Amino acid sequence: MTAPPPRTAARRLRLGWPRRVFSQVLLMQLAIAAGVAVLATGLFLAPLGAQLDDQAMRRALAIAASTAAQPRIADDLLASRPSPTGPVQRDAERIRQATHAEYVVVMDTHGVRWSHPETAEIGRPVSTDPSDAIAGHEVMEIDSGTLGRSARGKVPLRRADGTIVGAVSVGIEYDSVRARLLNAIPGLLAYAGGALAVGALAAYLIARRIHRQTRDLAFSDISGLLAEREAMLHSIREGVVALDRDGRIRLLNDEAMRLLGVGPEARGRALDDVLGAGRTTDVLAGRVEGTDLLTVRGHRVLVANRMPTEDGGAVATLRDRTELERLGRELDSTRGLIDALRAQDHEHANRLHTLLGLLELELHEEAVEFITEVVGVHRATAEQVTEKVRDPLLAAVLVGKATVAAERGVALSLSPATGLPNRLVDPRGLVTVTGNLVDNALDATAGAPGAAVEVELSARGRTVVVRVRDNGPGIPAARRELVFTEGWTTKEPPAHGKRGLGLALVGRFVDRMGGSARVGTSPEGGAEFTVVLPDALSEALGEVSGSAPGGATGPTVDEVPGSARRPVAEETR
Repeated sequence: MTAPPPRTAARRLRLGWPRRVFSQVLLMQLAIAAGVAVLATGLFLAPLGAQLDDQAMRRALAIAASTAAQPRIADDLLASRPSPTGPVQRDAERIRQATHAEYVVVMDTHGVRWSHPETAEIGRPVSTDPSDAIAGHEVMEIDSGTLGRSARGKVPLRRADGTIVGAVSVGIEYDSVRARLLNAIPGLLAYAGGALAVGALAAYLIARRIHRQTRDLAFSDISGLLAEREAMLHSIREGVVALDRDGRIRLLNDEAMRLLGVGPEARGRALDDVLGAGRTTDVLAGRVEGTDLLTVRGHRVLVANRMPTEDGGAVATLRDRTELERLGRELDSTRGLIDALRAQDHEHANRLHTLLGLLELELHEEAVEFITEVVGVHRATAEQVTEKVRDPLLAAVLVGKATVAAERGVALSLSPATGLPNRLVDPRGLVTVTGNLVDNALDATAGAPGAAVEVELSARGRTVVVRVRDNGPGIPAARRELVFTEGWTTKEPPAHGKRGLGLALVGRFVDRMGGSARVGTSPEGGAEFTVVLPDALSEALGEVSGSAPGGATGPTVDEVPGSARRPVAEETR
């Protein structure tokens, strides 16, 4: 007969062990409870047997001492011969029957019996060594004699003057001790059975709880799921942070550690202690509610979502939008350039038509004057901007916005206090701030008679101040705290996307630079946005701190009256 395949044999060996977690836990708990009950019973019976033996030996010794204390027995021992009908035998048997001892043996100093339950043994030497008792010592022992195993007590037999004339040996039948032990076992087993029943009930309740929590999965399935979870968490390119009900971090995958700038030691610590105060901590802790919440951690722009768990904790996910934000800023710059080119193309077409009309009417002098005026206006605008704003990117965006403003019927001008050197630390970021603030002002004033927007770019030391004023409807004081949050807008959202991103980009850049932003009321009654960016300029040799090109000095944010201030923070509010 061929042997079964290894898998078949292994499967047969496992048939006796259940696969379900509920059954496995229940069997293990029952086995533990039964083992504890048996062990406790054995541990109780072992000292009980020793205790019963000691009690029997002490009882035998007490009977022997009471027998030896009777002076008549010592006198009869000296005055008579060993006989089944002698006085020593009669007294010994009376005491044995009264005390229910197995035997009461009286012996002389030579170890010869003067009494015994079996009269044939009278006159014969004892079967055990009596020397210790005859020498005056009391003896307790478990020993075997002519009547079998017994608990024995021996004492010396003395006359009234203290002379030892023999010894008394009393035995308690050992079977009676064993019977007492056996009689105690049913009670012990009853207690053990009760304890086992309580243990079985507790095992059943624990197994049911584990069954609910594990959803009746096998241990091998749970192990596999944990391995798959670890592999999945550490392989996905999205940060995952798990928190317990006390706000401590209990899980961080590799991407979350990279995005938050923390290490494995963050596990088990409170979220506030690891990340510190800020918007990222508030979002992950659930103090800020919503979906796809934007926050800034270091130089990274993150999108966070948070889902509470049944145990009072939460799981938060983090996505990196740093590159997307950079592309968005570049797209905004490109869009502004396209709008400027479109406006220039439209204006250029109108001027060409005007020039063509003047030439067809043979008004040559008027045509020359028209061309000179148009070229002069463009040259004056570009020269005015580049003279006060030395950074080429920022100057270019202002020239482009001026063209767009002219097409929309808005007068865009630079403040006399404008003066900015070509030492910007992040010119692209400042282009984003200025471009979005100007676009917001153009949207607010376009179409109104006498619409005007004024831009001021000034520097004080290494601090840059951007101020944009308009004469539009302004922003109510109750809503000024919301203008830099994502999604806030006063305009209808377009069909192809959503509004409310421009000022949010400004707010995030300001926070990332450690600056501040305020919204107030301009002297013309419209809105006035003031942005202060510390350390936005690189250091220049020989430049006196506090000076600005052209003698212009940039005001601080605190000089803007009646404005709503965006506080300096590490992260996006």
